[in-house]
Amino acid sequence: MTSEPAVIVNISGYLFANLDNLKHWRARLLEECQLHGLKGTILLSTEGINLFLAGLRGDIDHLLAEVRTIPGLEHFAAKFSESDHQPFNRMLVRIKKEIISFGVDAINPARYTSRHLAAATLKQWLDEGRPVTLLDTRNDYEVKLGTFDNALRVDINHFRQFPDAVARLPEELKKQPIVTFCTGGIRCEKAAPYMELAGFENVFQLDGGILKYFEEVGGAHYHGQCFVFDHRVGLDPGLRETSAALCFQCQAPLEAEDQQDPRYVEGVSCPFCYRSKEEKMEELLARRHAAIAKCVNPLPGGVPYENVRPLFIKKDFDGWELGEVLLRLFPHIAPDEWRQRLLDGRFSQQGGPVVGARHIVRNGERYDQRMTLAAEPDVSGDIRFVYEDNALIVVRKPAPLPMHPSGRFHRNTLQHIINSVIHPAPRPVHRLDANTAGLVLFARTRHVCAAMQRQFLRHTIEKTYLVRVQGWPDWQETCCQVPISSLPAAAGSREVDEENGQACRTDFRVLHRFDDSTTLLEATLHTGRTNQIRVHLCHLGHPVCGDATYSTGRTSAARQTLDVDMQPMQLHAWKLACDHPETSERLVFVDHLPAWAVFTAPASGTGELGTDLNDG
Repeated sequence: MTSEPAVIVNISGYLFANLDNLKHWRARLLEECQLHGLKGTILLSTEGINLFLAGLRGDIDHLLAEVRTIPGLEHFAAKFSESDHQPFNRMLVRIKKEIISFGVDAINPARYTSRHLAAATLKQWLDEGRPVTLLDTRNDYEVKLGTFDNALRVDINHFRQFPDAVARLPEELKKQPIVTFCTGGIRCEKAAPYMELAGFENVFQLDGGILKYFEEVGGAHYHGQCFVFDHRVGLDPGLRETSAALCFQCQAPLEAEDQQDPRYVEGVSCPFCYRSKEEKMEELLARRHAAIAKCVNPLPGGVPYENVRPLFIKKDFDGWELGEVLLRLFPHIAPDEWRQRLLDGRFSQQGGPVVGARHIVRNGERYDQRMTLAAEPDVSGDIRFVYEDNALIVVRKPAPLPMHPSGRFHRNTLQHIINSVIHPAPRPVHRLDANTAGLVLFARTRHVCAAMQRQFLRHTIEKTYLVRVQGWPDWQETCCQVPISSLPAAAGSREVDEENGQACRTDFRVLHRFDDSTTLLEATLHTGRTNQIRVHLCHLGHPVCGDATYSTGRTSAARQTLDVDMQPMQLHAWKLACDHPETSERLVFVDHLPAWAVFTAPASGTGELGTDLNDG
């Protein structure tokens, strides 16, 4: 013989009263609830109590008796309903500043509340067609499940927004009779007095809210269900649980038809919060751009600061003099400058000063160079996010903007700015010169970065540049494979080194020849040497327009990073294609065209290519 399933009793109730000794009563009530197997939430405050509980009837009665032993709560009453299952997952007793968050100190329901209107009286008024405005004080998502016929909504997402909503109400309502209502009445204990404070002259509050109205007079003049804050989600006028569900993503209540919508995925999305992949990306990138704008206005390196830069000694330099190491690693800085820095005591090791160029260094040692207090030169902060997921990030780097800290730049760099808005800091998979704009790929983790760099070694990552060069090449397509030096020369530049240089390859294709004797090229990298495109074009006799470092046939000691107000170097990382490290999907990113790459295509055979470029 099987026993009938136990009926679960649900209670809700509140009482405004001046309470003290809250920690004691919190511990006492939590102990009693746990002892009797009750679940739900009890909120305690100096302004009163608010609770939602469920359990067996005897245990509920015991708890109510315990609550009434608290000084000030002797007359506490609760509303009852029944369910065939426990609607709560856990038991919480919390101490809060307010038992219903409102944020207006002048409102104290323990001292004053507006006139309470009984459910039967409201029904009679509505039956008679008496002119009265019903004001729904609940949140938008609650109203969606149901409300009184012709009720006025306040369009809020949180009760703290109610004062602002009152300010938007028509002025003529201030002299008309208004009845505020909510789920159980507690919000109206603050909403109605606030309306009186705001100048509304004839305000009532529905006693016990919608739930007591259902209990006493049923569903007359009410359409739909009543939203409740537990797993039942919705109750009908008979106080029975309905088929309504709750979206755990946006907390919207969902009726049966909403649950049949293909956009409803339990625990993931519903018709009201569903976003397509493209919409989610757009929203994410918009947040990133807002964070970047905040970070670069003003530029992080625009304020003078003291910077310490580390120097790690490798085994190749074991036993060398410190001055020799500095000259070898940084040949673009004059020897006299290094000697002066050493004499000024700007180098230290383990906290102690290192003075003199002849100090002997050892493998594995770290030396810190203290830079003078100064602001960094201005750069372009127009960083744009193009793509982001759990593995990869693609950004459009502006120019001039260094990728990494070096020389005069530490904070005014792409890496520092990106690190300021994304945590943990992503890792750049490759790099662009400071004066080169375009697409840069970042990896979320060290493992993803390693996977993407293996794609570079296998030549499965494609990088295509647009470049405008001086002169008209006598070829339409060409491949340049001259080796490039691995060590920097003047201003950190590189040179063609036929004997000891690193192997590299760049393919060039003419896209358009301009009337000013310049040419727009498409450059495809097959290797990634420092300044590779610029060195190869210089070698071919067609240096990049606006390049301050390279000129035909030789290098110049010009400043490596251009000033922000100078003519930009006309080299742009335009296309980037790679395999996603997790899905193997082929991703292709195409940046917008810089102004110097736009041209009016002729009606000849190259016109189609020009049109494609401008559409890109």
